[in-house]
Amino acid sequence: MRSQRLFSPKVNAGSMADIAFLLLIFFLVTTTISVDAGINRKLPSPCPPSMDCTDTSNDRNIFRVILGRNDQIFVGDQLIELEELKALTKSFLDNNGDGSCNYCNGKQLTSLSDHPTMAVVSLQTDKLTTYDFYIKVQDELTKAYFELREEYALKVYGKKPEALTRQELENVRAAYPFLLSEAETK
Repeated sequence: MRSQRLFSPKVNAGSMADIAFLLLIFFLVTTTISVDAGINRKLPSPCPPSMDCTDTSNDRNIFRVILGRNDQIFVGDQLIELEELKALTKSFLDNNGDGSCNYCNGKQLTSLSDHPTMAVVSLQTDKLTTYDFYIKVQDELTKAYFELREEYALKVYGKKPEALTRQELENVRAAYPFLLSEAETK
């Protein structure tokens, strides 16, 4: 009876660590790690406690875009299509107060900004606006700013934005600052 315990089979576990290590490397190499994409926005700095930080913008310099519950876009009182938003935004921003509407495509804006540096885009969303539509609207607004900046860079510096120096790029951004105010509709 004693001899049965001495000759019990043993498992060689020396290569188990190698196998586990190889499986770990395999899964690390083949697994994709999803990266969440967001909207690149610079938030305003907090208001110091002793200052009044209420906005005193002229109503004329505010471009009101309202997203309705059925993924509708209202600019002022007018219902517009998503494809029209970029052109209307560019016209509002880039008219220098002279009343001309270069990109309006037949739509009439009630007021145009005094100057691109004073223009603010106010985006209000309904609680039932879909996220996908909200992102599409954000993209159109961003495209309007980028196209105006590109046109400005070509006109002033004769170069595309990718070829500008850091200082020139800052000047272009200062000429068309991205001023976007977001709020929920009441």
